[in-house]
Amino acid sequence: MDDYGDMLLRTACLLLKDRHSAEEAVQDTFIQAYAKMNQLQDPERLKAWLIRIVVNRCRMKQRTWSWRNTFPSGGSELQTSEDAGFTAGAEELFMVEWNNIRLAESIRNLDYVYRECLTLYYFHEMNIREISEQLNTPENTIKSRLARGRTLLKKMLEKEGHFL
Repeated sequence: MDDYGDMLLRTACLLLKDRHSAEEAVQDTFIQAYAKMNQLQDPERLKAWLIRIVVNRCRMKQRTWSWRNTFPSGGSELQTSEDAGFTAGAEELFMVEWNNIRLAESIRNLDYVYRECLTLYYFHEMNIREISEQLNTPENTIKSRLARGRTLLKKMLEKEGHFL
């Protein structure tokens, strides 16, 4: 949990848009992983296996009508200055945090399928083949979702006056 908890929580926060639901999804992930540890065939793929479980948990939560209508928006975190190992001045740290907040808010406003692909691609640095396997979705669909997600994100940021 110490090794992967923060990474899984960031993923769940980005996907679910609600920290409390994300914490619940991560907790459920570790419970399920512990209960089904014998199904993990390759211990070196533990990280990918946990990501798959948390993404599936988030999908299950996202599908429930009451959840979608109860949590239309919420907070999430991207990368803090501590995570990045910065030793910059206060102004630089503020700008990094500010840009992360703006980016997180824009990502949260995307449809779930785009948030999911962008999160796995950029924040977990998974390639298209790995995302395809993880989501059990054709590679061309993943490429399309990434392209559309980037386009929508760019338009959103430009509309708000933010440029990457």
